[in-house]
Amino acid sequence: MYFKKASLLSLITSILFIFQSCGQQKTTPKKTITTALDSIFSKEFPLDQPGASVLLIKGDTILFEQSYGLANIETKEKITSNTVFNTGSISKTFVSNGILILQEKGLLSVEDSIYKYFPDFDTPEIAQKVKIKHLLSHTSGLPDLRNVHKNIDFFITAKDTANFEPIKRADYLLFEPGEKFAYSNPSYNGLALIIEQVTNQKWQQFIIDNIFVPSGMNTSKITDGDHPKKGVAHAYIKDSTDKFIEYDYGEVPTFAASGNGGIWSSVKELAKYEIALRNHTFLSEKTVKQSRTIFKPKAWNDTISPTIGYSWFIGTKGIIRSPIEKEYTTKIVSHTGSQGGFRAFFVSFPEKEITYIMLANRPVDGFRKIIKESFTIFHKYGFIE
Repeated sequence: MYFKKASLLSLITSILFIFQSCGQQKTTPKKTITTALDSIFSKEFPLDQPGASVLLIKGDTILFEQSYGLANIETKEKITSNTVFNTGSISKTFVSNGILILQEKGLLSVEDSIYKYFPDFDTPEIAQKVKIKHLLSHTSGLPDLRNVHKNIDFFITAKDTANFEPIKRADYLLFEPGEKFAYSNPSYNGLALIIEQVTNQKWQQFIIDNIFVPSGMNTSKITDGDHPKKGVAHAYIKDSTDKFIEYDYGEVPTFAASGNGGIWSSVKELAKYEIALRNHTFLSEKTVKQSRTIFKPKAWNDTISPTIGYSWFIGTKGIIRSPIEKEYTTKIVSHTGSQGGFRAFFVSFPEKEITYIMLANRPVDGFRKIIKESFTIFHKYGFIE
């Protein structure tokens, strides 16, 4: 009798263990990824300092959503996933998509020479060589002739026109268009001005109407000679005494030149932006694919292979840059941002419908290392190959 009771108890215990184990197997990957990612960011961002918001999403499902630190060190306002940050050069992807929207409308072509829009170059032959596609892919060869460091007061408030004007004075190219890659902020000031010429409206409004609204980015903003004041994080750096001081609009030259870095958004609304791209909400599937495919000009003449499409960087080299132990076969599309004290990264694995975003309001130690460690975690749990 005792044996039968013991056997029955043992059987019940075994069944409960099996069900419990099955339940654990279902939830462990998400919990483990959450714990692993949190360990990275909690070490980097103390709660009583400027910090960051981080989001990992697959399809419409949030896998990791966490915020660290303060949006404003004076008011002690905490960062949330709805806090709006300056996105730095992630802004360039919006300008690029604005150009591509106009191309789909038949109002311009990426094959257009920029001379069509800027016939007032001092050396017209240079403008005639450079095409819109070269500006989009940072392969124009145009030199950055802005003398920012010697004229800080001017460039504190200089908008897109003032930032692109010195480029028109160029009497040489760094290389022939399409031969090499050289990252160019003024190129995107020029692209923003092309949008304004074609649409006869401010480029900021064009982006709001054609990208923000259809994507559901209702709290996102674009700098237009002014600094968004409500619901936004301020950015900080440390001074010589190790004290955080504000370092954003009003302190940073070229911050007002918004074509190269004027988009303000939250991690949640940037995720909406990616979902809209994936769903072809404002651009066709063909155009999105083209913009996220490495641009390989026939004129390419460099020992380094290209890693960029139209604004987007493609592959691990585009986002991590330093050597890595493993090359991932999953397609990686990305852009980073750095302006004033703001730091950001935006990573998409489009084939997996995975988006990974960080927005921070202070410089981040080991910025690329964080991305590298994150990719290792994603691979370990089968999110990417």
